[in-house]
Amino acid sequence: MLQVKKLDRSLVICLLLLGVISCLFVHSSSSVFEQYSSSFIIKQSLYYLIGFVTMFVVATLDIEQLKKIGWPFYIIMVLLTFGLFIAPESIARTVNEAKRWYQIPILGSFQPSEFLKFAFLIVVSKVIVAHQEKYKHPSFLTDMRLLFIIAVITIPPTVAVYKEPDTGMTMLYMAMIIPMLFFSGIQKKLLIIFAAIPVSIMTVVVILYVKFNDFFTETVLSKLSGHQISRIYGWLQPYEYPDSSFQTRQGFLAIGSGEFTGKGYLQNNVYVVEKHTDFIFANIAEEIGFLGASFVIALLFFLIYRIVLVTVEAKDPFMTLMGAGIASLLAFQITQNIGMTIGLLPVTGMTLPFLSYGGSSLLSNFMLMGIVMIIYKSYSGYMFKAEE
Repeated sequence: MLQVKKLDRSLVICLLLLGVISCLFVHSSSSVFEQYSSSFIIKQSLYYLIGFVTMFVVATLDIEQLKKIGWPFYIIMVLLTFGLFIAPESIARTVNEAKRWYQIPILGSFQPSEFLKFAFLIVVSKVIVAHQEKYKHPSFLTDMRLLFIIAVITIPPTVAVYKEPDTGMTMLYMAMIIPMLFFSGIQKKLLIIFAAIPVSIMTVVVILYVKFNDFFTETVLSKLSGHQISRIYGWLQPYEYPDSSFQTRQGFLAIGSGEFTGKGYLQNNVYVVEKHTDFIFANIAEEIGFLGASFVIALLFFLIYRIVLVTVEAKDPFMTLMGAGIASLLAFQITQNIGMTIGLLPVTGMTLPFLSYGGSSLLSNFMLMGIVMIIYKSYSGYMFKAEE
């Protein structure tokens, strides 16, 4: 039985505060304009309750038990992900041109791609640690072999998720796995090559957009779906493409109109599409202003800070890899979500962790927090002691 004293209490308190804020603003953003039949606060509260229970259940596991469930969980999630392509509309409905969810009576929808994060985290960490144990003095070829194995594990389901389509989730997978590779101990020249590929691609894309805009439009953008093209133009030229940038521009207006202290709770009057999910931060800034939004960002920063501290204390490579992956994933997701609400980054449909409405996203993140608790309880006996 898990003892409460073995949990990171500061993390638990932080999650409780985020839960209260989430429920309050999910209710506010989903009830003011009467666009939904009812507020989502009851469901979000239920999701949070299930999330905490799930975190505590995961935290009762030890490292060996966690390793054992990695592959079975991975196989189940991959099968469910590919199953969406053949599942009938009665159990996997298409929403906004995307087929990402299974419909579950009473509880709502279930998104397998969210839980692939948990599966990838464990399986990739296991593969890296096994590689480190097998090759005490790795060579360029053995490191290439490691990269090939990880690619075989991650690329097929990631491509499937991208085809759903869900570009944001594929970005999250990369944000989690790349730091894990950095801490895997592979040779630096491989890391440089690995990092140079996306940097080179982005550089070429920017040059084509700025210098050869016609070619960029006709050749590069033509390879994307209409939905993706619309979001890119809505980000780059929001006032020239008002239809594509409607959500972004309304987000600007909501955040800006909140000013320093906000309009007050339940006083939001700027309509933003999906305000309770992807654009929950716009609603927070509108109602409690710069001051309140800064407090929320500070809470999210503290969450990542605690994960990093716990990870730094881990002496086990498997734990270190998982902690690095979790911290990086959440940092990227928070940056991307807030960045897109203020127009710095393109809209990707990425939720704000622990604040946006959604059962699958919330539950999967609580599962990751359960892993952090496992790491913490494994070393809480001597954490933060000066002598080691």
